[in-house]
Amino acid sequence: MQNRNVIITGANSGIGKASALKFATEGYNIIMACRDMVFSRNVQKEIIDISKNKNVYLMQVDMSSFNSIRTFCSEYKSKFEKVDILIHNAAYFNHGEKYQLSPDHIELTFATNVFGPFLMTTLLLDHLKKSDEPKIFHAGSNIIKHFFDLKTKIIFDNLQGEFKDSRSHSVYKMYCQSKMALLMLTFKMAEMFKDDGIKVNALQINGAKMSKRMIKKVKPWWRPITWVQNLFIPPTSYMANNYFEICTSDTFQHVTGKLFNDKLEIMQVAPNEYPGFFKQVKRVLGSSFYPTYANKKDVMDQLWELSIELTNDHSIHSTLKS
Repeated sequence: MQNRNVIITGANSGIGKASALKFATEGYNIIMACRDMVFSRNVQKEIIDISKNKNVYLMQVDMSSFNSIRTFCSEYKSKFEKVDILIHNAAYFNHGEKYQLSPDHIELTFATNVFGPFLMTTLLLDHLKKSDEPKIFHAGSNIIKHFFDLKTKIIFDNLQGEFKDSRSHSVYKMYCQSKMALLMLTFKMAEMFKDDGIKVNALQINGAKMSKRMIKKVKPWWRPITWVQNLFIPPTSYMANNYFEICTSDTFQHVTGKLFNDKLEIMQVAPNEYPGFFKQVKRVLGSSFYPTYANKKDVMDQLWELSIELTNDHSIHSTLKS
């Protein structure tokens, strides 16, 4: 796959690293978009050694920082002629942390998981259009199953610290809401970029094995839970293969605006009514349906406009408004 450029954020560990290795092994040009350059250089060398592919490049980016993303995109455009596949894999999730603001004064989870990917995508849009088969891929999570509870919703009024000192804060809940927001952006981008031939899809990930390095970053009282979870979660190569199939397989060449489960089945939106206790349990435990909330057009439009406003680059985003 000569001259096929794949950007993978968070490509130095977990599924991101496994995905970089998979694409590199298949002959793609890999751009590892990572924050920690010292650690990532060793991972880059490892991927090159195993894949025998020298076209594995490392570029620095902090997905919570708009300035860092703009610098990354500017440098990328100066080095590469196009983007064929853009994989938003990086995410922030750290149990027990207090409310934190990004360098742009946005709640850290949403800045990293939602608005950062939005900005990177829009800044690279022209380079995606230069590809003959452009793909955008979002790493989702089954944590959005909390939205099967019809009372659950994205809370928009505290994303810039408006109530950070007066409301309780849960990184878990913010992660859940951010992954729902990312799914909604998947659907919205697929609609907005359809005429440009850009395919946008997401994968609902059931979990990922955490490395020893990542476990050390978790609060001590959560570490036993992560150790137990690791016993039941498939290896990172399993989800990496799914990344690869969704982005490259002829089977999904024309598919856009869809959420896949780990069996590579296209998930369907759940009927918009409460199904009763037993059916609800079946939905939550299964992987055939995603919550109705993800298709709420008013929330989707609100999220889209907020993404434009907070990333503060109207010169680029004016053409994206619905």
